[in-house]
Amino acid sequence: MRLDVPPVALSFWRWAGASLLIIYFAWPKLKKDWPIMRRRENLPLLLLLALTGIAMFNTLLYSGLHSTIAINAFLIQSLMPVLIMLFSFLIFRDKITIFQGVGVALSLAGVVLVIARGDLEVLRSLALNRGDVMILIAAIGYSFYSTMLRQRPDIHPLSFIGFTFIAGTMMILPIYLWENFTVKALSLNGPTFLTISYVVIFPSIVSYFCYNRGIELIGANRAGLFIHLSPVFGTIMAILFLGERFFWFHGIGIIMIISGIILTLQKKF
Repeated sequence: MRLDVPPVALSFWRWAGASLLIIYFAWPKLKKDWPIMRRRENLPLLLLLALTGIAMFNTLLYSGLHSTIAINAFLIQSLMPVLIMLFSFLIFRDKITIFQGVGVALSLAGVVLVIARGDLEVLRSLALNRGDVMILIAAIGYSFYSTMLRQRPDIHPLSFIGFTFIAGTMMILPIYLWENFTVKALSLNGPTFLTISYVVIFPSIVSYFCYNRGIELIGANRAGLFIHLSPVFGTIMAILFLGERFFWFHGIGIIMIISGIILTLQKKF
């Protein structure tokens, strides 16, 4: 279904709404942690994380989807676990274990199999366009965000997402105003409200809490591979709610993705 929301407007109101919902709970923690956050060694990093993880990622992703097809977007986003490992190696010299390398390759192959529906001709017919470049930049930015989370200041999780949500929203604001007055204004209606409400609560607040905590517990290299579960859940929901059929490539692809994640979670070798 085509959203009745311009891409930058969707990104802006997603994070504006999330900021408004979270600020009540985050404000006491923000006041307490502000002396730490504003330090010269901390504030630039927090702003960079707000830029790459909040402002850039969704704005470029939504904008790119207006100029490309879904399969291209899924394939480009599936590169994020690889990019996270690359950034971890380049910035922190993290070693990539044999299990991690094999696991990522196996999981990535499973993602490609599911997205291409087992047909190599689908991959051969793909062509890159401007939207793909935007989504690739978004994926690079989010991979950098994921990698650099380990460097965030020692502050409460509510302080961190409260600051990054608000800062990211303010970064998007000028682009949103330009889009609203020169390209297309936001149309307020029932589907628009439901769409924004959903992305405010689940992909924003709930997802970022869980993702940030997951990286804190197991590291970006292993946590990032769970991004490959998106086509798995997409397949399951399409079968349950849209009545789509389950084909052989779904089964093999899902097994490959889950096996790759299990391999990557191994700590030895």
